[in-house]
Amino acid sequence: MTILQAILLGILQGLTEFLPISSTAHLTLAGKYLGLIDPAHPEAWTAFIATIQLGTMLAVIFYFANEIREIASAFTSENFTKRKQPFKIQSQNSKMGWYVILGTIPVVIVGLLLSKVIEGGLTKSLPVIATSLIVLGLLLALAEKTAKFTKKYNSIKLKDALLIGLAQCLALIPGASRSGTTITAGLFLGLERESAARFSFLLSIPAVFASGIYEFYKTRHFLMANSGLALVVATVVSALSGYIAIAFLLRYLRTRTSYIFVIYRILLGVAILGAFILL
Repeated sequence: MTILQAILLGILQGLTEFLPISSTAHLTLAGKYLGLIDPAHPEAWTAFIATIQLGTMLAVIFYFANEIREIASAFTSENFTKRKQPFKIQSQNSKMGWYVILGTIPVVIVGLLLSKVIEGGLTKSLPVIATSLIVLGLLLALAEKTAKFTKKYNSIKLKDALLIGLAQCLALIPGASRSGTTITAGLFLGLERESAARFSFLLSIPAVFASGIYEFYKTRHFLMANSGLALVVATVVSALSGYIAIAFLLRYLRTRTSYIFVIYRILLGVAILGAFILL
């Protein structure tokens, strides 16, 4: 992998991780086009994607730095100090810490149980990617049509966090999109678009960190021997482009619907299926 290719992949990762259009789909398409996916070692591509996602995790941490500090401070003081309080009367910041933790548990369990499938060749299949792009796009459209948009970010409850966390498991299907599945679930639960996106981004931190470290550790020798510098470059670039994508999407969703992403997903899915059938 060249440095130029690494920069391209980093930009793709950062932009598509937070827009609900699937970073895995775009990276896998780019990887196949550039001849970077080794059929004999499909797990290496999975590890590469998971590792450069650590860059987008850093983008979330930097963008929401003040909010994360407030959550961490309240969560620590209200659960692990002399000022410990029952969950029911904890502040929303402390509860948000629990929501992120509990919302992460489902994807960790499912990810570990299906790790062999996720790392295998099936998840690099273009028909699978195209189908999930279309199906999840239609679900996002349905959420937009039926959502009430009455819940604000500070109104998120434990049930909401768990259901959005369960929806995050669908992101293990290539083409589904982590942000797409969690934002869609948030809309179905009545959250405002921007609120659904904010919680989606915070929820991504532990899941992305866990998967990135896990995949890198498993294949570290192969990755560093074959694409060490490129891996670092792609991760740094993904952090920069990811920060831009977060700022753009939150501002965009304050006044606009997500239908443009629905249309993009469906068109891309249809194009992939058509190309696969013709070729």
